[in-house]
Amino acid sequence: MPELIFATSNAHKVQEVAAMLGTQWQVQGLRSFPQIQLPEETGTTFEANAILKAEAASAALPGHYVIADDSGLEVDALGGEPGVYSARYAGPSATDADNRARLKTELGRLTTPLFPGRFRCCLALALNGRTLHVTHGTIEGILRLVEQGEGGFGYDPLFQPDGFQDTFGVLPSEVKNQLSHRARALGQLKAWMEQNLA
Repeated sequence: MPELIFATSNAHKVQEVAAMLGTQWQVQGLRSFPQIQLPEETGTTFEANAILKAEAASAALPGHYVIADDSGLEVDALGGEPGVYSARYAGPSATDADNRARLKTELGRLTTPLFPGRFRCCLALALNGRTLHVTHGTIEGILRLVEQGEGGFGYDPLFQPDGFQDTFGVLPSEVKNQLSHRARALGQLKAWMEQNLA
């Protein structure tokens, strides 16, 4: 079974990707490689940050296929915020709860009745410090002012995907893993890997 390193210390993301890829790949996160320090996310786009992390981690782990993602939430009424700053919207050491609290505060100041937005994800695959392929995925929905459910992570309890009555905080992981932004980007990447890395 080929090994794929996911350049993140976020155990939730590693579990998600492992579940989506199934038994074809053995997925490990950076908790297995504590010596790896990812560079600061200085890019102004999700793609720039994903490439930055994938290339740095794969250069430090020669011979290993490495994927990295940058993903976040874009809210139309906030001009696309929090965007690339989604993980640190409430500050550099913010928790998920801190970030959700700030988002609810910002949305609460608005007079619009609905808050359309989307989760966006970019995935980069690299080997030996060089990017091999990049994919993108998005899912549209609306943001709620009141959290629903305790599942998922990040902004999931506030995001209701189009076509559903519940947020990602309530929807089962099997449903989320089929339609999420990361699932869509990963589906494209998986298809590319099966064609090109077989």
